[in-house]
Amino acid sequence: MGEKVVAGQFDLSDRQRYREKLQKCLTGLERLLVEKRFDRPKNLMGVEIELNLAGRDGMPKMLNGQVLERIASRDFQTELAMFNLEVNIAPHRLGGRVFDRLAEELRTSLAYADRKAREVDAGIVMIGILPTLGPDDLVSANLSEVDRYTLLNDQIVAARGEDFRLDIKGVEHLVRTAKSIVPEAACTSVQLHLQVTPARFADVWNAAQVACAAQIAVGANSPFLFGHELWRESRPPLFLQSTDTRPPELQAQGVRPRTWFGERWIGSAHDLFAENLRFFPALLPICDDEEPLAVLDAGGTPTLAELVLHNGTIYRWNRPVYGIADGVPHLRVENRVLPAGPTVTDVIANAAFYYGVVRALAEESRPVWTRLPFAAAEANFDAACRFGIDARFAWPRRGRHGGTGEVDAVTLVRDELLPLASAGLDAWGVEAADRDLYLGVIEERCRRRVNGASWQAATFHRALEQGLGREAALASTTRRYAELMHAGEPVHMWPVGLPEPVPLG
Repeated sequence: MGEKVVAGQFDLSDRQRYREKLQKCLTGLERLLVEKRFDRPKNLMGVEIELNLAGRDGMPKMLNGQVLERIASRDFQTELAMFNLEVNIAPHRLGGRVFDRLAEELRTSLAYADRKAREVDAGIVMIGILPTLGPDDLVSANLSEVDRYTLLNDQIVAARGEDFRLDIKGVEHLVRTAKSIVPEAACTSVQLHLQVTPARFADVWNAAQVACAAQIAVGANSPFLFGHELWRESRPPLFLQSTDTRPPELQAQGVRPRTWFGERWIGSAHDLFAENLRFFPALLPICDDEEPLAVLDAGGTPTLAELVLHNGTIYRWNRPVYGIADGVPHLRVENRVLPAGPTVTDVIANAAFYYGVVRALAEESRPVWTRLPFAAAEANFDAACRFGIDARFAWPRRGRHGGTGEVDAVTLVRDELLPLASAGLDAWGVEAADRDLYLGVIEERCRRRVNGASWQAATFHRALEQGLGREAALASTTRRYAELMHAGEPVHMWPVGLPEPVPLG
């Protein structure tokens, strides 16, 4: 988001001019859609993973600048706070043994990054929320030393006009205030990109909205924050509350939050970009010199820089993306719901499940979203975040009577969504060995009712039972997690609890 952003102040005319440029960009996007200027199908997918830095003691390390200097690769970049990194895997064509290739690339990249981090007594931990993070770690002094993060923080704080309130009631109840958006940095996620044609965009986005509850149910990995056990996937409520520009009065009026599930099924990509302009004021009103309509009139491809920047400050769980490659515009759906980790195998299994099930759902003759109210899809997402693998969902009943019924998440995934995912991967041309290996990981999580969140919670409680204090139990759980993460076996195979001490002599 906004690589060219530099720190500065905005005046009233900046915001007015930016709004006008946004409208021109939206008109430009509409013209590109009408003129069918977008790239043809290439079945391209991409992966971004946010990472944590922690020491051998399991505690966060504010060293991303030093680690990135040692890594010296454009595949790695900063994230919001000094204990964060992000790794970007180059786009791949869906098909063949793509998931095995992705897994090998990711293992190589993470192993290299971890070796470099060890040079400054840190290490890579791939987890939704680092359990050992404390309130003193998530302060503005620990923002990454990049202008755009400082500027974004300043603008969100100014828009809110008061401290942020974190109030998350799960297994335990967390209530805190924060003076900056830095608590959002606790959320480390996996972003899955899928390039789609304009004609297919709405079906793919709607399918992704349907699928995200199941993604969280099987993939939850963020049960702890500030020493509290909260939701099985605590990132969504934390992200919402730590970036919320609305004081309570605006919340009461129904103003939309910038971290947003949405409120309706869509008919085109244009719907989402238009909603972004209609509902959300600019946070970073930085105008580009390009005149997008003049570029179009001259036969060129506009960057739509203002639209892209604005879109990057609205945190939909499935975000529309406009991009240009080799001078040709394209659209992507960016799926942002999954936490990082636990292992490379788990991340790739989550990706295989997503790409398979979204393709199959998008191509059904009677799509789920024509039979499931949007509010029910949002409630499913909320239930998945709260309860993880033990969630229950509303889902369309089979047969002619229609309506929705309640179904256990594990039953839904195992009996309905995994067969769909398998058919979807076949449609992408993924080889059977890849398909069966990675969907088999999801099936085993369902069979054993285990994911990263359930393992973390069970191991933490086992540590308490062994007599460790709360902070020591969280640190021990984090160290054990990091050890098993680097060993590489998928999380459903991890033994619960801490290793027994080796007797001396």
